[in-house]
Amino acid sequence: MTRIIAGEFRGRRLGVPADTTRPTSDRVREAVFSMLGARTDLDGVRVADLYAGTGALGIEAVSRGAESSVLVEADRRAAKVIADNIAVCQAGRRVRVVGRSVESFLASTAGPFDLVFIDPPYDVTSDDVAAVLTMLVPALAEDAWVVVERGSRSGPVELPVGLEAVVDKKYGDSVVHLLQRVDSPS
Repeated sequence: MTRIIAGEFRGRRLGVPADTTRPTSDRVREAVFSMLGARTDLDGVRVADLYAGTGALGIEAVSRGAESSVLVEADRRAAKVIADNIAVCQAGRRVRVVGRSVESFLASTAGPFDLVFIDPPYDVTSDDVAAVLTMLVPALAEDAWVVVERGSRSGPVELPVGLEAVVDKKYGDSVVHLLQRVDSPS
């Protein structure tokens, strides 16, 4: 069972698509928001949750004060569950689901986003994650934060110009990478 941990929607139970996603555990989600809370204020930020799965990360961000969240999920069954989760939280005015691939979304969106969650299936390669990060950089606001969750056995991801690693933390089978948008060298 997945629940919203804190904020406006605290305690709301979220549906999980059967066999199509690997939801971020409550423990890891709480750790992610603790890391972010120590570095930035979520009030008014614009969020993108890529590979959204249940939508828990993006919905949690809005629950904690983010202005809006776009949840991107290509799997139709998962996108339907996300829509149901948005309804359970009565968050439809601030949270929306986009049923398409992350690459398609990034190719057609202008952003800017202040906070982006990237939690792809563990079988997505490090090269594919690096390509998504490269596509993402132009859609990031100045000083934006990016949270990447990967399997602990996944290889390292090469960061594109414009992103800098701030902290990496391991939680069981997951590794969370906290990245920040930085100015490109002149």
